[in-house]
Amino acid sequence: MFSAHGPSLRELCVQAMTSVERGYDLLAPTFDHTPFRTPQRMLTATTEALTGLGPFHTALDVCTGTGAGLSVLSAVCDGPITGVDFSTGMLARAHSAHPAATLVRADARALPFNGGFDLAVSFGALGHFLPAERPALFEGVHRALNPGGLFAFAIGTPPPILHPAHWVMLGFDTVMRVRNAVWRPPFVMYYRTTPPRALRDDLAAAGFAVDTKPLPSFGSYPDGTPRCLLILARKS
Repeated sequence: MFSAHGPSLRELCVQAMTSVERGYDLLAPTFDHTPFRTPQRMLTATTEALTGLGPFHTALDVCTGTGAGLSVLSAVCDGPITGVDFSTGMLARAHSAHPAATLVRADARALPFNGGFDLAVSFGALGHFLPAERPALFEGVHRALNPGGLFAFAIGTPPPILHPAHWVMLGFDTVMRVRNAVWRPPFVMYYRTTPPRALRDDLAAAGFAVDTKPLPSFGSYPDGTPRCLLILARKS
């Protein structure tokens, strides 16, 4: 499915009926051949937006997966980079792609760091955290950063109600909620639980000063709203 090297439909179904951690362990060997991997243009746009906001010496990729975000850190940092994820399978793939990076297996809701990083990024992971779990995630990132450190991540803005993407995301989230209501363990992955305003509020509550930067390469909706924003959260 998706490509000759991607997972089959049966494999995706099996993965979707397991936990998030087990599902990604199973998906890891073929993950980079699916649309779930962060697209290169997102990585490029983030790299360009972060250039000039440093300097950054040490950096952390939160929920690194197979290590796509580590390529951004390599481009904007002049020192050691670290990736953290709770999937052993995904970390193994990240190690193959970025052998010089330090990789740590841990739950992002309880990050095991106390300072030491000038920059933290995350790509495509926020939908795996329920709104009630975001404070622990953001507080952990805040704790991991040095004073003045930056937490940056891209987020899609909610499409207008008449836009087809609105109904696609609503349909996906509805299917996931039904699945999680009738099947255990849950597989948490939602698209409509991370509106920019709620993220700003949670980041501010964790101690960040928050700004946003449109990513123009993703264009705008007909009403002029940028399709994608880079959230820039600075530790005071």
